[in-house]
Amino acid sequence: MAPFSRLLDVSVHCVSATFALSALIVAPSAHAEDTTPHPGEALYQQHCASCHEGGAVARAPETASLRQLPPERVRFALTFGLMNQQGRDLTQSQIGDVVRYLSATAVAAAPPLPDSSCRDPGPLQRDANVPRWNGWGADIRQHRFQAADMAQLAPNDVPRLKLRWAFGFPNDTRASAQPTVWGGRIFVGSAGGKVYALDAKTGCQRWMFDAGFGVRSAITIGEDDRGATAYFGDQRGEAYALDAETGKLIWKTRVEPHAGAVITGAPTLADGVLYVPVSSLEEVMAADPRYPCCSFRGLIAALDARSGEVRWRGYVAPSAQSVGSNSIGTPLFGPSGGAIWSAPSVDGAHQRIYATTGDSYSEPPSATSDAFVAFDLASGQLAWSRQMTEGDAYNVACNARFTNNCPKTKGPDFDFGSSPMLVDLADGKRALIAGQKSGMVHALDPDHDGAILWQRRIGRGSSLGGVQWGAATDGTNIYVALSDVGIKPVPAGTAGAQKSVFGNTLKLDPAQGGGLYALNPATGEIVWHTPHPGCDERPGCSPAQSAAVTAIPGVVFSGGLDGHLRAYAAATGAIIWDLDTVKDYTTVNGTAAHGGSLDGPGPVVAGGMLYVNSGYANYGTMPGNALLAFSVEGQ
Repeated sequence: MAPFSRLLDVSVHCVSATFALSALIVAPSAHAEDTTPHPGEALYQQHCASCHEGGAVARAPETASLRQLPPERVRFALTFGLMNQQGRDLTQSQIGDVVRYLSATAVAAAPPLPDSSCRDPGPLQRDANVPRWNGWGADIRQHRFQAADMAQLAPNDVPRLKLRWAFGFPNDTRASAQPTVWGGRIFVGSAGGKVYALDAKTGCQRWMFDAGFGVRSAITIGEDDRGATAYFGDQRGEAYALDAETGKLIWKTRVEPHAGAVITGAPTLADGVLYVPVSSLEEVMAADPRYPCCSFRGLIAALDARSGEVRWRGYVAPSAQSVGSNSIGTPLFGPSGGAIWSAPSVDGAHQRIYATTGDSYSEPPSATSDAFVAFDLASGQLAWSRQMTEGDAYNVACNARFTNNCPKTKGPDFDFGSSPMLVDLADGKRALIAGQKSGMVHALDPDHDGAILWQRRIGRGSSLGGVQWGAATDGTNIYVALSDVGIKPVPAGTAGAQKSVFGNTLKLDPAQGGGLYALNPATGEIVWHTPHPGCDERPGCSPAQSAAVTAIPGVVFSGGLDGHLRAYAAATGAIIWDLDTVKDYTTVNGTAAHGGSLDGPGPVVAGGMLYVNSGYANYGTMPGNALLAFSVEGQ
């Protein structure tokens, strides 16, 4: 555990710009007004409100979004989960008060769900010709492109896509783990820590595994003489291997001893080695002025896929050193940060693995933050790095009540959340391409120590802006969606607005952000640009397109915070299909489900079907808990 007693004014699950504890986000409901102060209210206001009220911290869920959880989920989070640092200084009675305060308007316990198990015990289809989308990018180069033989979905089929089935994630209001399609099944994690194997055609449940902590990484499937294995990571930094046929645990490994380590990106599997990207909550822990900030450094952990044994850990920087103390005497350390949020790309031919990194947490800023990094595949030694934003030292203390741990020269928080795509160019050269929260898209030469080939600005960028979760390429173009979400002050009482702890009222700007770009992979020139078609005034609506992009031959898919999934003609950018996912769904597992904002994962396409998660409650965006499956005419 981290060497501090608790976080004073920000809960551990509020992560600026790129991460939050999705297991604690739910939709508000009306309730009878009670003027009697609740005993847990003062505790909540003291320890949590400055993060959770009114968008004071980027991507933090509002208080209203925390009120419907079952009490046992809240208590678990405060006692054992990602908020245990918050609960450490609270007595059990005080924890109970906070739980009861947040649960005061909770609905009655739902009746048991009907049995949604598959009646046919059909085995995994292990034929390599069975359509699949494996892991984050569908291949180890993270292209997010599905070829025609695996997609089995033609451009003229896309406008005829209709819902075939829906699955609801119980008690969740964020669906942030991208599904994997393999062997006729869907493998998908959930904010509540459950991992499901579903039938790809019907959505019936083959098995369920409870990891105990949220799973937001895509699942990667591998095969060996034991059969098929499902690999993933969770939000406490554990990597797992499950029997893909039965869901039984094969091994579990803590990949990094630092208390703040978490896994958000999907692991990449190559030649019997599982490469796990590791990110961190320490950016949030720094909000406590008594926390010695900061010592985490981003890394890739290489694990033996059979045993889970760590072969090597490749860190982006040396260990942090003492650099003095903050204004109340707490020791400070640096450099730190450089979290790896997304799936790495493997280059077997040149024995390298590539990743992108986040910002620094403390001073002095790291030379490998906001950077492309390359590691030796066999040893984990850092081969080269190329920094795209210098001096970006930032942590949540910069936006909290106590700013003691905020770097004196606060950076812009321009992480990379996008995987680097390893792309073959027409002239025989290669490029590593990724977008950044700065609003820039970068192309580097992996064969010349990351020399810059081109850079293209598509947005103005911000902590929540620029390119968030990744692009796609079909070999002809690079397809990049723009976030640039806006949060603006509005008059009190405005529909969909939230009052901040600073006294003003804030709302997502329905006119700022969004758009899809096609870029030439060799030059970065803009081939076409399609603006967002416009956002209505419903609460939580924003034109920002921050979810990862997906491509098939002739078509590009991009989802937005407005809850729409749109399909674009790859050649022209014309919108050929526009689906609003924000509605209630009847689900195959009997769980009440609703669609919401699309953020984080992108859709996946395999076997003539399209799968997408809907719902991403955050800083005023729309909650939801639905996995949606579409086929031509719903057949």
